[in-house]
Amino acid sequence: MTETTARQEQQLELGIAEGRATGQPWQRIRDWWLPEQHVLYDRVLLWLALGLLAFGFVMVSSASFPIAERLTDNPFHFVIRHSMYLVLGLGLLATTVQVPVNWWFKGSAVLLLSALAALVLVLVVGHEVNGARRWIKIGPMTLQVAELAKFFFVIYLSSYLSRRIDLVQENLQDFIKPLVVLFFFAVLLLMQPDFGSLAVMVSIVVGMLFLAGARLWQFFAIMIVLAFGLTLLIIKEPYRMKRVTSFLDPWQDPFGSGYQLTQSLMAFGRGDWTGQGLGNSIQKLQYLPEAHTDFIMAVVGEELGFLGIVAVLAAVLAIVLRALWIGRRCLQKDQRFGAFIAYGIGIWFAFQALVNIGAAAGMLPTKGLTLPLVSYGGTSLLVSCAALGLLLRIDYEWRVASVKVAPRAGRSKAKTTRRARA
Repeated sequence: MTETTARQEQQLELGIAEGRATGQPWQRIRDWWLPEQHVLYDRVLLWLALGLLAFGFVMVSSASFPIAERLTDNPFHFVIRHSMYLVLGLGLLATTVQVPVNWWFKGSAVLLLSALAALVLVLVVGHEVNGARRWIKIGPMTLQVAELAKFFFVIYLSSYLSRRIDLVQENLQDFIKPLVVLFFFAVLLLMQPDFGSLAVMVSIVVGMLFLAGARLWQFFAIMIVLAFGLTLLIIKEPYRMKRVTSFLDPWQDPFGSGYQLTQSLMAFGRGDWTGQGLGNSIQKLQYLPEAHTDFIMAVVGEELGFLGIVAVLAAVLAIVLRALWIGRRCLQKDQRFGAFIAYGIGIWFAFQALVNIGAAAGMLPTKGLTLPLVSYGGTSLLVSCAALGLLLRIDYEWRVASVKVAPRAGRSKAKTTRRARA
């Protein structure tokens, strides 16, 4: 091969690199979003998660100063606690990534029994707040058992569907078994009471059974039964009925049942397009209850405006789509267990974010659910980080199975060049 040909190849490679660097914006976005075969972890998912965690820390700090000073005389009380949970959550994420997916598969039954036992234990020795017994105190930490129950239930249901997916599609008895397990969780959760966590678990079951290929008549039958059951539960308890009716017109009782929602709507209204500026929220100054937890999006809307809300929604939607994409790819490789876990985590995050943001905006009744990775809430943050770590592990094992040897792009080009020269 002559020197002229070698020089032409070098110029061609440089031209390709320059073309990528100067490509159209949508092409650069596409290249960033699409996975690279030589990278053994999902960089997009990791950066989205870290970005939301950092954003959540900033917003919790901004929203919690007034309430922390009133309750503890220390404006940094919730900031310190959230920092502690954030460090523990990142450590848990890093640890979960190292655990093989097969370990979760083998231990799914034990995790399910552990979740049920914890839900029973919290009814006996749990810490009661505002008439609800949902927390277990462990030293300086407070553990909300329902968050663990969601995570372990997703693992159990994924294990069950991966083993019996054909029977679930054909046999009514195997289709009903997960609903029986859900019934036991429902009884224990309603005894706390925690209607919001039950609604999340119902959405997970319905979504995963649908994705598992349940027949349409089975799917519609379960939807009707669950809708009927949830309606009865709402009507039975006056406080639930008041929550459902108050969000329809909170201005009928703006200083009573509609107080929290009216304050949240005023926060959104003050934010306009670009917001009042970080730290300049007025509603968080003792006007809006739970500003750093359930209604943190109202503070985001007031301080960062409509554009800030859209950015948060886009990040959460991207994580959900990434989880569903990982599940789809695993299913194509017949990695059923990992696929259903990814589907379950995606449905879980999507429904919980939908309810949290919808309740803050007055579109849904208040359910007391946190916004994953953003709101203040120690157990929710820890469990969300563990779920993301497991999702990254599932994606990692898919990539290892797909590409036994992971060459870098540069090495692949070099091999191609050597073959051409030969």
